[in-house]
Amino acid sequence: MADFLLELLSEEIPARMQAKARVDLERLFVAQLSDAGLKADAVTVYSTPRRLALIAKDLPAQTEAVSEEAKGPPEGAPDQAVDGFCRKNGVNRDQLEVRDVKGRPTLFAVINKPGRDTKDVLSEAIPAIIKAFPWPKSMRWGDASVSTESLRWVRPLSGIVAILGDDLVECEIDGVTSGYETVGHRFHHEGMITIGNAGDYAEKLRACHVLLDQAEREAIVREGAAKAASDGDLELVADEGLVIENAGLTEWPVPLLGGFDSAFLDVPEEVIQLTARVNQKYFICRDKSGKLAPNFVCTANIDASDGGKAIVAGNEKVLAARLSDAKFFWELDQKTALEDHAKKLSNIVFHEKLGTVADKVERVVKLAEWLASLEGTGLHRANPEQTQLAARLCKADLVTEMVGEFPELQGLMGGYYAEKEGLPEAVSNAIRDHYKPVGQGDDVPTDPVTVAVSLADKLDTLLCFFVINEKPTGSKDPFALRRAALGIATTVISNTLRLPICKILEHHYDLVFNDVKAADLAAKKAANPGEDSMQAFGHVGEKPATKLPKEILGFFADRLKVQQREAGVRHDLIDAVFALGGEDDLVRLLARVKALQAFVETLDGENLLAGYKRASNILKKENAEQSDAKPFSYTPEKAEKALIDALDAAQSNVTAAIEAEEFEKAMTALADLRAPIDQFFEDVTVNDSDEDKRTARLGLLARFRSAVHQVADFSKIEG
Repeated sequence: MADFLLELLSEEIPARMQAKARVDLERLFVAQLSDAGLKADAVTVYSTPRRLALIAKDLPAQTEAVSEEAKGPPEGAPDQAVDGFCRKNGVNRDQLEVRDVKGRPTLFAVINKPGRDTKDVLSEAIPAIIKAFPWPKSMRWGDASVSTESLRWVRPLSGIVAILGDDLVECEIDGVTSGYETVGHRFHHEGMITIGNAGDYAEKLRACHVLLDQAEREAIVREGAAKAASDGDLELVADEGLVIENAGLTEWPVPLLGGFDSAFLDVPEEVIQLTARVNQKYFICRDKSGKLAPNFVCTANIDASDGGKAIVAGNEKVLAARLSDAKFFWELDQKTALEDHAKKLSNIVFHEKLGTVADKVERVVKLAEWLASLEGTGLHRANPEQTQLAARLCKADLVTEMVGEFPELQGLMGGYYAEKEGLPEAVSNAIRDHYKPVGQGDDVPTDPVTVAVSLADKLDTLLCFFVINEKPTGSKDPFALRRAALGIATTVISNTLRLPICKILEHHYDLVFNDVKAADLAAKKAANPGEDSMQAFGHVGEKPATKLPKEILGFFADRLKVQQREAGVRHDLIDAVFALGGEDDLVRLLARVKALQAFVETLDGENLLAGYKRASNILKKENAEQSDAKPFSYTPEKAEKALIDALDAAQSNVTAAIEAEEFEKAMTALADLRAPIDQFFEDVTVNDSDEDKRTARLGLLARFRSAVHQVADFSKIEG
């Protein structure tokens, strides 16, 4: 047994690619070993900015000899078939054996594969791994790069260390050959390092200022940054993503505390954070009172002789330049009112079939105003004037210099600018938060004005792209419609809004249809001036205003299942309630689903579900679709009469409970059917030879099914 070391040396590997690269290296290596019949006791992978490394423990010196059998054509088959079988398996005719297979003589090839030296297996595996490596982005380099067949790697590959035990595993790819030598830290060590084996690899690198283990580097960054801030009487703002990124950028991390002019604190905090974090990979700090401090922690990749003073000074200079730009943008944008910024939105195309961003804003304004006027929904509490103003200005910051530099700040900057203009707080909050929620765990708007604008924006986006047939397909969702639907559902449910989704979509459809149709016609007419205007208009509008909202409601159902999964709500029960149709109040729908889930998980629920499925199967088999029992032409048996009486009571009780939105009571009323339906199946023969009895009993089962369907379509329920 021997340990194996593989190191792939290159120029700097982007930090964001290193975690996946470690996973891919282990996966490809294990697959290559498995194909050869080898398995290591343990495989450990490492990464630094300049190398990917792998250590496999206790590999055997050789693979085991194996014997494989391949079944061929029957004896006496045409020569062409037999020869092809021999070629495929690398044997001669005289090596074939004849065996009986179900009374028929059949040819078999027995292939004996001798064991191989593990070094030979690894020599073939290493180039295969390098060629198959799935970097998100890769490059070719040097003279060979003129050919598309040349080697691709994330950055130019410069060296391979491959050692099994103490022996070199010889391999070569694109002129790069394996050896014992690697490099240490770019600045702390000159020349090459000779590696003896996997056992001394990490310590030799450490002696040359390279910390191989990324977890160790992450700990140094995490703890060192916190200490640097603490030494300055500050508190570090924890950021695990930044810890991982800085560990991926350095081989010898040294956190250092720096500062910037406190005058820059006049700029919004988020701008400073984004400038420091995204552009410079710095941690930010707060003072003891929790306010943003004019300080940062950077991570050097060198243990400087002056304690890092020159490094800190250089980083301070770079950050000051970036913050100066941000301060300039902040002050420049405020010289123009948001209303004037908004006028420039007509120069930005939202979508070629949906007009400009200004066109979208007009649709959002009208929908938000209408939503705020709906009584009994919870939205009518929104001030109409403030809702209209917030909707009109919600996209204005898209044309500001600050958002042009930092697109991540859209909405947020508009809120700040609105506040500086002295607009009502509800308006500035709505502009700031109307994009929320943008994902699971994000804050959900609660202010009525914000909620109205947020819903109008997302509903418009969703409907518009469905109108022009740009729907999500598979994993592709270029216009983030799934996120929009999830955001709508989350906002509606969190705020307990009683919104008639289909009615809203039908109302907005008329506006969208007219805008989209006009834009589409104008574009097609410009492209084909001589074409008839009605012929120029394509699929837009072919969907009637009643069909499209129902399709979108089904889309909501899928998103609702995703949203409620973490809450433990079963997806099949959401389907069961949606399947009834006519339910587009998401709050009421979810209340029904939760009551249904509580019911079906009881013994009564389980037995009623079993009875329902038995009844449905009989009706399906007999092709009996009537929903009302026909008059009995005979005296019903005791079990039949009991079921009839139970249905009479249950149907009215369920109807009353559902109308009162007392869904638990509806389930209780439904539970009263459990014993009668069980007894019915116990005592009554449904498919009686008497035609009248069979028809009446099938009708009774159909009525039972109809009663259950008042609550949900139980055919959608699993189990």
